[in-house]
Amino acid sequence: MLEKTTLGFLTQLAKGIAQQFGSNCEVAVHDLSENYKDSSIILIENGHVTSRKVGDGPSMVVLEALNGEQSTLQDHSSYLTKTKDGRILKSTTIYIRDTKQKIIGIFSINFDITNLLITESALQPIISVESPEKEPEEIPQNVTDLLDELIELSVKQIGKPVALMTKDDKVRAIRFLKERGAFLITKSGDKISKHFGISKYTLYSYIDTGEEAADS
Repeated sequence: MLEKTTLGFLTQLAKGIAQQFGSNCEVAVHDLSENYKDSSIILIENGHVTSRKVGDGPSMVVLEALNGEQSTLQDHSSYLTKTKDGRILKSTTIYIRDTKQKIIGIFSINFDITNLLITESALQPIISVESPEKEPEEIPQNVTDLLDELIELSVKQIGKPVALMTKDDKVRAIRFLKERGAFLITKSGDKISKHFGISKYTLYSYIDTGEEAADS
């Protein structure tokens, strides 16, 4: 778990930011230690913004930190995300590192700008607006939702339903899931193998095949 002094400071900071910007501003702290991998949120203010609470699981950003090359990851400010019910958030992700520069936690801010966007839309005839570069990323409420979203993305990558996928298609989809950190989620192998209609033995052989293809 995050060191007591660090956690105390982050708690104070989260409360201050939430109070400064009001009830539309969610502030969350994720602990990336092994014990908290599936329930990474250890502190949250205004959790109603994303309908999350202490003990809920990671987001895509958290999996990226757990699975990616940590030395290349940089803080990400002012990007768009969305909630399961479609509200748009302006988000910031700050990586918390130890003295060896290993990422040990994440400090995130999610500000609900839905009503502001509605107002902006009403003012479009008299103001200049800039369209977002891409679709906002959805913030899952728990690891089940996150795994479902990753599986859905893997199918979209292939461009055809599972029933029409060849072995090579499934290998590519599973390689995508491996690269996105899906297998860091506890018991993900059971759900993934069931979704693709293969055994767990076949699943892990596909993972090996995908890794060999990536190395070649």
